Amino acid sequence: MNYTYRTKMVCASEIRFNIEGDVITDISFLGGCNGNLKALSKVLDGWTVEQIEAKLRGNTCGRRPTSCADQLCLAVRAAYEAQNK
Repeated sequence: MNYTYRTKMVCASEIRFNIEGDVITDISFLGGCNGNLKALSKVLDGWTVEQIEAKLRGNTCGRRPTSCADQLCLAVRAAYEAQNK
């Protein structure tokens, strides 16, 4: 399933990825720190929702209470729950 998530309070405005079961692939960010987010997307390709959350949940960016990585955690959880309704 292709999933698109509109972020909140970060430089990237959108996160797109595929989810099959609990496995996340083909992550891409619209906006944000291009090089860092491309690298993050490559590293996390094929990880499960739980693995992504365990490593990145609660990560902050500067003074913001969230980050692109934290928003990815929210996105993959929302996608996982949406496909299992």
